Amino acid sequence: MRDREVLTLEEYVGRLGRGYRVLRSTYEEYVSGKLKLVDPDPPVTFAEYILRLDYSTWFWTLASLVLIAVASVYLSDVLPPITYVRYVVGSILVLFAVGYATVEALYPEEGSLSDLERLALSVGLSLAVVPLIGLALNYTPWGIRLGPVLTSLVVYTTSVSLVATYRKYTHLRAKLTVQSGR
Repeated sequence: MRDREVLTLEEYVGRLGRGYRVLRSTYEEYVSGKLKLVDPDPPVTFAEYILRLDYSTWFWTLASLVLIAVASVYLSDVLPPITYVRYVVGSILVLFAVGYATVEALYPEEGSLSDLERLALSVGLSLAVVPLIGLALNYTPWGIRLGPVLTSLVVYTTSVSLVATYRKYTHLRAKLTVQSGR
């Protein structure tokens, strides 16, 4: 069996030429499995994993969405036009982000679900988890008001996102261990 030549992506594409067609054919080779892309310097620690955007962009996007939601809730009293941002970002948080964090924690493997399945499960789990959080809040001294609901959703989304990120990291480490033969 012939040893496979190891090239960087830049070297591989550089051999083929330039332009959209070259990029398109490279992408098609990757999707079909003819081309395998491997990170030459994978993250070693969890901190390194979470700080590398090529691995954790979804986490930082979700964290930004949560921060924008919190900021828009508290700024909408001071700046009334922010109310519209609050409606949009709050709806995304309640109807999608809570479930998306849960889906990422339940299915950390890349490719375990299609994008459409992830979207559908995210919306469905949001519609299931948010009322459960509200039900639990109903039996606390804080009740179901904006502050406690927002705090609960932020804590839930952030903590489940961190769990999902850690699970993705451990899955990557296990995959790299298997590939290296250790």
